[in-house]
Amino acid sequence: MEIYSTKSQLQAHLRTLREADNKIALVPTMGALHEGHLSLIREARKSADIIVCSIFVNPTQFNDPQDLEKYPRPIENDIQLLKSECCDILFLPSIEEMYPSSDETWHIDLGDLDGLWEGAKRPGHFQGVTQIVYKLFNLVHPDIACFGQKDFQQIMVIQRMIDVKQLPVVLKICPTVRSEKGLALSSRNSRLSEQGKENALVLFQALRHTRNNFAEKPIEQLHEEAVSIIIAHPHVTLEYFAICETQTLQQATAKENTKEYVVLVAAWIEGVRLIDNMLLNM
Repeated sequence: MEIYSTKSQLQAHLRTLREADNKIALVPTMGALHEGHLSLIREARKSADIIVCSIFVNPTQFNDPQDLEKYPRPIENDIQLLKSECCDILFLPSIEEMYPSSDETWHIDLGDLDGLWEGAKRPGHFQGVTQIVYKLFNLVHPDIACFGQKDFQQIMVIQRMIDVKQLPVVLKICPTVRSEKGLALSSRNSRLSEQGKENALVLFQALRHTRNNFAEKPIEQLHEEAVSIIIAHPHVTLEYFAICETQTLQQATAKENTKEYVVLVAAWIEGVRLIDNMLLNM
C-alpha cells in the first residue's frame, strides 16, 4: 500500500494509474477504522481497479471543539487494517495540506437537507462535510465513491452536492455493518463501555420494530411505539426518531405506495452521540 501525505504526491501517482485505464474508487474516512469501513474497501474492490482510502479528521464538520479533540486517531492500527484488506493507496494529509488558507469560505445550497435532523442538531455540519468531500473528489477524480448507509442523511447530502456541481462520480451506498446483536458499528463506539454498548442496542430494537411492522401499522402508531421502546431505557437519552421519505427526508405522516421510507434515530449514551437508520420498504 502506498501512503501519501501531500496532494501533489497523490495526484502524480494517480495520473500514472489513470493513464493505464484503471478505474478508481475513493473511500473517504476519518479513521478509527472498524469492520464497517473495511466492508467499504471490499465493496469498492468489486467495482474498481484501484482503491484510494483517505483518513482525515475534518475540523470544519465538527460543531463542538471537544468532540473534535476526543475523536479517536489510532493511525498505526488503521494502516495495518487497510494493508490487511489490500487497499492500494492511503491518503493521510495534515490540516494545513487540506486547508492551506485559514480564511477559506464554502457554501453550497443543500436545500432542506441542511436544516433537517442532523442538519438541525449540528448547524454547519453538512457544509463542512461537503467542503472536504468536494476537495477529495477534485483531488482523486474517482469513478466511484463508497459511503456507508449508517450515515444516510450524509449520503443524501453528498448526492445533492454531486448533482449541483455536476461531478462525474457514482455514489455507491454500502449496507450498514452491525455487531452480532445489531449495534451499528461506529468509530464513536470505542468511547462506550461494554454496558454502554448493551444499552445502545435499544436503538436497533426500535428500528427493527418499525421495519417489521411497517406494512401493517400507521406511521403515527409506529412512531409512538418506537419512541416508547427507547425512552423506557433509563440510560438512553433520545434526541430524535423520525420516519421519513428517503429522497427528501421530510417526516412522513402517511404511507404512499410510490414512495420509499427510512427511519432515522439519534440518541445519547454515556455522553456519546449515536445515530442509526433502517430502510423500511426497499
